Amino acid sequence: MSDPGPIICDMAHPDHRTGVAFAHDVLAQRVVFGSGAASRLLAEEIERVGGTRVLLVASPSEADLAARLTAHLGDRVSVVATFDGVRPHVPVAVAEAARAVARSSGADVVVPVGGGSTTGTAKAVALTEHLPVVAVPTTYAGSEATPVWGLTEDGRKTTGVDPVVLPRTIVYDPELTLTLPVALSVASGLNALAHCVDSLWAPRADPLNAAIATEGIRALAAGLVAVVDDPADLDARDRCLYGAYLSASAFASAGSGLHHKICHVLGGAHDLPHADTHAVVLPHVLAFNAPAAPEAERRVADALGADDALAGLVALTRRLGAPHDLHSLGLEEHDIAADARTVAEAAPPSNPRPVTAADAERILRAAWAGLDPTSDPTPDPTPDPTPHKEERR
Repeated sequence: MSDPGPIICDMAHPDHRTGVAFAHDVLAQRVVFGSGAASRLLAEEIERVGGTRVLLVASPSEADLAARLTAHLGDRVSVVATFDGVRPHVPVAVAEAARAVARSSGADVVVPVGGGSTTGTAKAVALTEHLPVVAVPTTYAGSEATPVWGLTEDGRKTTGVDPVVLPRTIVYDPELTLTLPVALSVASGLNALAHCVDSLWAPRADPLNAAIATEGIRALAAGLVAVVDDPADLDARDRCLYGAYLSASAFASAGSGLHHKICHVLGGAHDLPHADTHAVVLPHVLAFNAPAAPEAERRVADALGADDALAGLVALTRRLGAPHDLHSLGLEEHDIAADARTVAEAAPPSNPRPVTAADAERILRAAWAGLDPTSDPTPDPTPDPTPHKEERR
């Protein structure tokens, strides 16, 4: 397929000429990448941000790995406390407990070793305690590369953006993902791929985000197929981790699109598994948005090596054996209508097409039942040529 070219932001010039015009924030963050990097370089990176007293954050399943990585940090760096009460979607009570441990231990740096919930817990500490974070990811969640925080309370997930929660350094070590089971690798990788796709129509989508997201889709698609074929393939894990970083970089700049708004509503209200929810919902959001976003559709199709973006994505998810329905993840059918109303209220004005409560309910019902999105009748809307206000920023 031919290169679809850049996505041109929908921003008008004062003289009404067409062209490229956008504002793009580049995050100040150090990224260290390589096999064995976590064991060789972690102490050095902690010291680089001024840390000597580590609050180690890890879920019970990652506790042994985290302990091994931090067992020999040297004479100047030590672990003064460990917090292992990590929970998905970071409940406020968990955040408060982690903050209390940080204060009582006198920690001056937070080191999360694990997936998105672990990194999210470290961010919750950084948000109020203003401690630097050195992140060591073991999944493809991508939270480590964004300044986005999220907390859940009373069935509602609240998110925000604050540069203080952005990890100062990320240490990416593909060896740490070798023990990630294939099913979790697939769900986590599709979560990352969702960052890429959503970045093509999110509120601050721009040509740089599009280029980064497109490369991320290519890397993740190829890497995930290779991981399924051979879970011990370190090169494949390498590629997935690289794609995950690209996906998070694009998402951090572009912001949350419709897909992420849906998943935040479902995760906050029902505590559904985060990565699996993303894997299920993404094809249905693509089916809804693609007819109104032809440039984004062409980019996704090209990155997947397909003639059609939706068909290519569905074929990939089937090849990977990905989860395909929200019912099996725990969503009750009677909750769909209320969730749809919440999604419609949260949908970004910049979405390629308007989202009504009825639209959101149709997306959720299709995802709940595991319907084939390629056969789901979706009206072919005429894109609104008027730039949204959020896209002019």
